[in-house]
Amino acid sequence: MTAHALPASTPAAQGVDASGVHAFLDALEAAPGIEPHSLMILRHGRLVASGWWAPYTERRPHLLYSLSKSFTATAAALAEGEGLIDFDAPVLSYFPEFEADITDPRSRAMLVRHVASMASGHEGETVDAAFGADPAEPVRGFLLQPPQRDPGTVFAYNQPCTYTLGAIVQRVTGQTLTDYLRPRLFDPLGIGATVWQRDRTGREIGFSGLHATTDAVARLGQLYLDDGVRQGERLLPEGWVARASRPHLPTAGAMGEGDRRDWDRGYGHQFWISRHGYRGDGAYGQFCLVLPEHDAVIAATTATEQMQEYLDLVWRHLLPAFHAAPLPGRGDADTALRERLDGLALPPAGGGPLPTHGAGDWAGAEFTPEGGVCADQPKLTAAEVRADAGGWVLRLTEDGEPFEARFDGQGWTVTEQPVPVAVSGGPAGGTLTVDVVFLETPHRLRVVCSLADRTFRARWLTRPLNEWPLGRLRAPRGSARARTERPQEGP
Repeated sequence: MTAHALPASTPAAQGVDASGVHAFLDALEAAPGIEPHSLMILRHGRLVASGWWAPYTERRPHLLYSLSKSFTATAAALAEGEGLIDFDAPVLSYFPEFEADITDPRSRAMLVRHVASMASGHEGETVDAAFGADPAEPVRGFLLQPPQRDPGTVFAYNQPCTYTLGAIVQRVTGQTLTDYLRPRLFDPLGIGATVWQRDRTGREIGFSGLHATTDAVARLGQLYLDDGVRQGERLLPEGWVARASRPHLPTAGAMGEGDRRDWDRGYGHQFWISRHGYRGDGAYGQFCLVLPEHDAVIAATTATEQMQEYLDLVWRHLLPAFHAAPLPGRGDADTALRERLDGLALPPAGGGPLPTHGAGDWAGAEFTPEGGVCADQPKLTAAEVRADAGGWVLRLTEDGEPFEARFDGQGWTVTEQPVPVAVSGGPAGGTLTVDVVFLETPHRLRVVCSLADRTFRARWLTRPLNEWPLGRLRAPRGSARARTERPQEGP
């Protein structure tokens, strides 16, 4: 199905002050630990502002990390509405073949609603233990981990809870999450192509791994804001949004020390409760903010470890921009904002222009890891620079496999093979800096080569939660099965 455009409006017509959006953009771009990739703001059901920081683009899918969980919960809601799932049934009842193996009374007492709300009774993350106990059947591996507390009495952010919820949906429907959601959610909302990582069982993993556009995130948020109804048609079961968006257990202190003001207000069914409204979110700042008190949705993709700071900037700059009535006489301000949003771009890597003829002293230069090991990407063992038609090529060797990054020194050079990347860089004296942005993920790799001692160092600006080879940092393609994801993912 071809996605239809979201209904659009000027910010002022929907009571949004463009100056507040400018202030938010200023703050994002001034924050040293935040790299924004996209932003969409909906007010009163209308798209009032949207932009993508080049080389990121509107139509390209982006890895959502744990924001995937909110889509998994939505699939479970739909299955419940069709009578396929009972949230008050034991998890084990959906996997009767494990009956003899699961003897712990708390595991046997775990209900579907408990895994939906991260209330399995475990006091911490069990992903490594669960997948390690039974890589061929992670649900069994999870149920073999005895909860320390009674289910429903304690919150712990725990990937196998969502994995199990998604596995139940896939078992009772006989379909992947994507295939089940397509006619029930994605097509009615006008969501285009999505793809979800699978594990060795063939399941889509549910707790992470969904690649979708920012537009898809915005449409899901708007559906929740509208209580599951779109254009007069109820898509989600009545009462589901209220259940999903209310706190089921306290979360204060559950996510560790530090300033966690928007993680200490409770957890619903795969949605966090925020200081304002509620949200789905994923590692490194993938956000779906639903703000009922402002009749607004904010969807964003980002690369940051400062997720609380990002939310603080939303509350500080965007919320005051929402007004109760239209703002007349703001046409010029709205036009200026639109022009700014259309021109958003990430700065390319530093360095001077490339030599006009060939790579000069850099031609054919080979480099070894500084200090004998590349600490942030241990499998990178060599780098080489050469001139190519129209520019340069940085060739990296990872675990014996080559990975080539092409760039022309004129900003971002985008190539689609072997994975979609944008590359920029240039020399400065005896140093060459090259940034490689993996466009279907939040991740950027920076490589710095030194001509003097023929060494290089490489580091992730945000490190992938999976140790994928560089050549696989993209959305899954075709029917290939990705290996099981086992990150300690959390905001």
